[in-house]
Amino acid sequence: MARVLERVLQPFPRGDRAATSLLLITALMVGYGTVMVGSASDAQSALNGGTSFALAIRDVMYLAIGAVVFWLAARVRLAWVTGLAPALVAVGLTLLMAVEAVGITVNGGKRWLPTPFIQIQPSEFFKLFVVLYVVWVVQHHHQRIGNWQHLALWLSPLLLGVGLILLEHDVGTDTVIVAIALTVLFVAGLPRQVLGATVLLGVPVMAVYAMLEPYSVRRLISFLHPNANLSTSGYQLLQSRIGLGAGGLTGLGLDHSREKWGLLPNPHTDFIFTIIGEELGLVGTLSVIALFVGFLMVATRIARQCTNEAYRLLVVGITAWIILEAVINIASVVGFWAVTGIPLPFFSYGGTALITELAAVGLLYNVAHDRSRSTHLDIAATQPGFLALASPSRSFRPHPAPRRPLRSPRS
Repeated sequence: MARVLERVLQPFPRGDRAATSLLLITALMVGYGTVMVGSASDAQSALNGGTSFALAIRDVMYLAIGAVVFWLAARVRLAWVTGLAPALVAVGLTLLMAVEAVGITVNGGKRWLPTPFIQIQPSEFFKLFVVLYVVWVVQHHHQRIGNWQHLALWLSPLLLGVGLILLEHDVGTDTVIVAIALTVLFVAGLPRQVLGATVLLGVPVMAVYAMLEPYSVRRLISFLHPNANLSTSGYQLLQSRIGLGAGGLTGLGLDHSREKWGLLPNPHTDFIFTIIGEELGLVGTLSVIALFVGFLMVATRIARQCTNEAYRLLVVGITAWIILEAVINIASVVGFWAVTGIPLPFFSYGGTALITELAAVGLLYNVAHDRSRSTHLDIAATQPGFLALASPSRSFRPHPAPRRPLRSPRS
C-alpha cells in the first residue's frame, strides 16, 4: 500500500513564489466568498423555515472537503493524473447518464445526483475532466489531430458529454466546456481552418436546440431587451440592477441586503456578485474583480515558467475555465450577457463547484513546482479532408525540408 501511494503521491511541494501567491489569492477569494454566502443565504434559510446559518454551515463543510481535495491535487504526481484522463472522462459520462436516469430536479433543472451526504452536480466535475482529457489527447495524438476526422474521433467523448449536459438545459456549462477545449487546442497549435470548422459545426446544433426549446432560447436572449418582460424573463436582471444601484460606492453594509429577502432569486448562487455590490458597494465588486485579475496574472506566470508543455496546457485550460466563468457571471448579473446559471468561481454557493475548483487550483499549485521537461507538442497540420475540397488552393501541404548548404571539400 505504501508503494502504491508513493507512485501516486509526492511530498507536498513548497518554495515557488508564484504558487505561494496563487495559494494566497485563492484563500482570499474563498474566505471572501464564504462570508458573502453566509450573508446572502441567511434570508433564504429563514424563508425556507430553517436556521439563518443552515446554508452557511453547509458551505463551510464543502470548503473543508475542498481543502482536502486541494491538498491531494497538490501532491498527486502529474504524469499519473494526466494518464488517468480517459478513465476520468468515462466516469464523468457515466455520472451524466445517471443524472438522466435517477437525477433530481432543482429550480427546473435536472442536474443533480442524490447521495447520502450531499447532492453532486456531475457537470461541474466534467469541466475538470475535459481539461485533463484534452491535454491527454494533445500529448498523445498531436501529430494526428490536425486532421479534422481524427480530431472528431478523439473528441467524441466530449461531444457526448456536451449532448448529455444539453439535455439538462444547461447551455452555460456547455459553452464553458466547449470554450475550454477550443482554448487548449488553439494554444497547442490547432490549424485555424480546423478550429473554424469546429466552431461552425455548433451553429446547426444550436439551431436545432432553438427549435426544440424556444422558451430556453427566449430566456437566453432576454438580456438584449431587459425592459421587455420585467415580470418574467427580465425579472432577475431587473432586481440585480436595483441591488447593484442601491449599493452605491460603499454599500448598505454587510448583511443589510434588501434584495435577498425574496426579491432576487438565487442570491447566494448565481447572483452572489449582486449581493456583494449591494452590501459592499462598488468597492466590494472591484475587489472581487481585482482578485480574479490577480489570479489570471499568477496563473500566466505559472504557465510561462512551466518547462513541460503538457502541464502548460493544463494551466491554460484551468485558467480559461475559471476566468471565463467569472467574466460570464459578472457580465450576466450587470446585463451585458445572458443569465445562464454559471456560478462565480470560489464565491457562489455550491458544493460540487467549490470542490472541483479547489482541485483545479491544487493542480495549478502542483504544476508551479514541477521542473520536468517534455518534447514539443505542436499539433501537426495534416490533410483536413473536406476543408481541402472547399479550398483546394489552400490545402495543407508539408513544407519541404530546408536544403543544407554544400560543404567545400577539405583540402
